[in-house]
Amino acid sequence: MKMQESLTEELAQSIRAIEDYPKKGITFRDITTLLQKARPFRRAVDALVHPYIGIGLDQIAGIEARGFILGGAIAHQLTAGFVPIRKKGKLPGEKVTIAYSLEYGVDEMEMHRDAIKPGEKVLLVDDLIATGGTAEAAVKLLQEMEADVIAACFVIDLPDLGGRKKIEALGVPVRTLIEFDGD
Repeated sequence: MKMQESLTEELAQSIRAIEDYPKKGITFRDITTLLQKARPFRRAVDALVHPYIGIGLDQIAGIEARGFILGGAIAHQLTAGFVPIRKKGKLPGEKVTIAYSLEYGVDEMEMHRDAIKPGEKVLLVDDLIATGGTAEAAVKLLQEMEADVIAACFVIDLPDLGGRKKIEALGVPVRTLIEFDGD
């Protein structure tokens, strides 16, 4: 009988690396190949969910776009609500917005003003943490809404780029499932 593959090995085999995307010198870690495979997708979601079972999370906040896929699955398993954090201009109704820096400029993200009630326990989810700019802005947006951000979860960490440290500096623990060196 074949031994069960470790989660790290299975994730590493399921995540596609695309060289020189979105620009030369960058290796893009594509989780769409992970999402296409039922077993590794399920194992990744289960691993992200496990530490938070029974703590009474109110909301899962997912960062556009892959954070929506993971966040929805996590919200379902934890019987929590789901809050999308979107790029500017994608949500109707009253919103709260935050600007953040990117390598090549500034962008903005937003969420509905009534999506989070003060004191709600929220778990932030996305596919990858690199430089941490987007996740840092999402945490600040949630904290501005007076959410209790319990943790931020990512499938992939690129530790050489320092994003994890930015989130932890905001007082939010970070959980990741696999690390890749470089960018």
